[in-house]
Amino acid sequence: MTQALYDFPSYSPSFGLSNGHVQSILPTLLRQVTVPFERSRLELADGDFLLLDMLRQPASSAPWVILSHGLEGSSRRPYMQGMARAFHAAGWQVLAWNFRGCGGEPNRLPRFYHSGAIDDLKAVMMELLNHQQAEKIFLTGFSMGGNQTVLALAEPDLPDEVIGGVGFSVPLDLASCAGRLAQPAQRLYMQRFLRDLKVKISAKAERFPEQISSANFADIKNFRDFDDRYTGPLHGFTGAQDYWAQCSSRNALPDLRRPTLIINAADDPFLGRNCFDCHLGVRSSQLFMEIPTSGGHVGFVRWKLNSELWSEKRALVFANYLLERT
Repeated sequence: MTQALYDFPSYSPSFGLSNGHVQSILPTLLRQVTVPFERSRLELADGDFLLLDMLRQPASSAPWVILSHGLEGSSRRPYMQGMARAFHAAGWQVLAWNFRGCGGEPNRLPRFYHSGAIDDLKAVMMELLNHQQAEKIFLTGFSMGGNQTVLALAEPDLPDEVIGGVGFSVPLDLASCAGRLAQPAQRLYMQRFLRDLKVKISAKAERFPEQISSANFADIKNFRDFDDRYTGPLHGFTGAQDYWAQCSSRNALPDLRRPTLIINAADDPFLGRNCFDCHLGVRSSQLFMEIPTSGGHVGFVRWKLNSELWSEKRALVFANYLLERT
């Protein structure tokens, strides 16, 4: 792993971009990357569906990368499009999947998505194996998608075709992250998440009034409030604490089945203290972690925002190394 892990230069920001908030906000507002995805619909066993966006190669035997976005994101986000562009240019086939209700179309069921909903990620993997005859699969996740990626890489039934994965800005400890985002300094991010989530909750309340109510949504101030009222009950958890305890990917670190690279910037305004500690008493030899001093939350940008980012180069070097090993 020397070449893929230790010889790759650490991220260093351009002058004026060393602030975690700037790193987190700037690419969201100003980065413009577009790739020609082909969209398809994956029907799920529970009657719901996922929207999949793909970039193929002429050779059907080319390896696949599965991209998983963050909370209230989609395949349209610049970090998803940028990573898709980088992998496709390097000869990989790309599948960027949208969480339930995140692809521009509401999902059918009262439930939606959450940090531990890896059954949907497993369904995406099986789609590649059964219908695309994928021979090699690499997982890449951002934020919530990174949490799902790490959890999936620890599953005992992980397909042999999955060679490993990387997670950026991974909320390894959900309770710690919820606490961080509840702080006054993070109010801007929390308000944006709740504004976007309110739209979906209101739509679901109209369709499923016996199960979901949007009344007094303004009383919700943080993720503890939201997860206690919605995420927990809708997805089989007793509340926020139960959801966070069961779905934090930190719990899965000792059980990783494939090489897993986690990259969390030290100045990430979303991540709590427990998201930087991988020195567990028992840990998998498959775990590798990098903590750049800067990078923000899913940032890692330089002033040439539309060029290939450090994170995209980092993921590709790691994926290609694992591909050569296999």
